[in-house]
Amino acid sequence: MAPTAIYATTGSADFTSSQPAAQQSQAPQGPVLAIGSLTTASDEQYQRLVTGLSSDGSKGKVERQLIDRVLDGGMTLLAAHYSAIYIILSASDYAQLGTRIPSLIQVLFTSLQPHATLHLVSLSSADASRLRSELLLAGFNILPLVSSSSLIAQKPATAAAASLKSRTGALPLKRKVDGTSKAAKQRLWTLEAPSASTIDATALLTPSDLARPIPTCEPFLDGQPRRKKACKNCTCGLAELEEEETRAAEANQKLVAVDVSQNGGVTEFDAKEKERILKGLADIQAGKVTSSCGSCFLGDAFRCESCPYLGLPAFEPGQKVEIDFGSDDI
Repeated sequence: MAPTAIYATTGSADFTSSQPAAQQSQAPQGPVLAIGSLTTASDEQYQRLVTGLSSDGSKGKVERQLIDRVLDGGMTLLAAHYSAIYIILSASDYAQLGTRIPSLIQVLFTSLQPHATLHLVSLSSADASRLRSELLLAGFNILPLVSSSSLIAQKPATAAAASLKSRTGALPLKRKVDGTSKAAKQRLWTLEAPSASTIDATALLTPSDLARPIPTCEPFLDGQPRRKKACKNCTCGLAELEEEETRAAEANQKLVAVDVSQNGGVTEFDAKEKERILKGLADIQAGKVTSSCGSCFLGDAFRCESCPYLGLPAFEPGQKVEIDFGSDDI
């Protein structure tokens, strides 16, 4: 721990002239930083502090900053740059700082040179007690002072010697790393050990696994009767065969027209005429075709060449025209 110093003070108001008598020979040289607030600037306390520091010939160049610029990062403090820092804030300023005080003290600690001092002036008793604890935790040495409204903290020559961990006497214990144990842990979490033998995947299959699966639909063989129809989700091709057979059966069906009159007969249509009639019926049922003459129901003698009813027997007006394929055998 750095040696303490005895102050020769001339009064609590003359905070700029108090210097450690035992350390005047080793006092750091460099600029001095004065930090204030809008509150202390409005009541001219900050101006008096700056004036007193500037009039002291033993101090270096005096730099001025407001506390909000330091906290918000508007001004970056250089590391190990200042020989002394003076802070004058009001009680309301310390109340607004709240939990930001430790971070502020750490920034100030970094910007001070070794053996440099931090001066906190115009403090209340509550603020002085709280700041004393925060300064000790940050690594400062609190120097004795007669005035109860001020605190002077000194940065030690080595920051590590004044840290909290060193104050408690605790030293970090480093465990010796064993290379063999580290490699064993890595092998523990690997998916496959280098010495593990390779397993043949086919050796894990049983004879039942290797057997050919039985299809849900039995394969269709020509010349043999089919025992069942294709299932709903057929994948063996039986559903396609049944669909092809259905289309072939429909194509081979004959279309006939029966005249139900006394001297009527049966008219059979060829495939082309059948396709035309069925298409016309589909259009009629879908509502795509309307009669322009209104005589389609009377028969072919009253129908035009493009009439969709051409070839169909006469029907009653408004009657739905249907063809019964069950009469194909007539």
